[in-house]
Amino acid sequence: MCATTCCMKIIPTIQGTRINLRPFSLDDVKDSYVGWFNDPEVCKYNGHGEVLYTLELGREYATRVRTSETDAVFAVIEKESGRHVGNISLQKIDLRNRSAEYAIIIGEKDVWGKGIAHESSELLIEYGFRELGLHRIYCGTSVLNIPMQKLAASLSFVQEGLLKDAMNKNGEFVDLVLYGLLNPSK
Repeated sequence: MCATTCCMKIIPTIQGTRINLRPFSLDDVKDSYVGWFNDPEVCKYNGHGEVLYTLELGREYATRVRTSETDAVFAVIEKESGRHVGNISLQKIDLRNRSAEYAIIIGEKDVWGKGIAHESSELLIEYGFRELGLHRIYCGTSVLNIPMQKLAASLSFVQEGLLKDAMNKNGEFVDLVLYGLLNPSK
């Protein structure tokens, strides 16, 4: 494990059964990608969708995370079609405290409910624990986001708390459920 963040920036391609995770890049910022963040159904429970997302904003994000020492962002690629169907990341990576925040968006709705989020998440969590030497991975989601809560439970995340009125979505305050997962090999 690295003692500093300087060695973290090498992000590998991770092979799965039905998907691959590869470093998110400028090449991934296309109209379909931008469309995810403007789709009310895709963004129903996250912080996106309230401001028009543009190709320019997507490119700025891709450029920023490419050089970030605290974010490992992967494009979720369907093996069979080669299609970019989502993004998954470890954010706010803190190697001193050996923790990071997990985030996922599956933007292509035709793959929802097919286990893509689960497989991608297992691969990312394994990367975080084995390759980055993390001790803890955490996430939070709207109390209304039942699919994400089920995903977190299926990945063995433990509910750690609730933040009251922590998210303002479409002019309404909602509570956030907090989850944590400790490295099982430590």
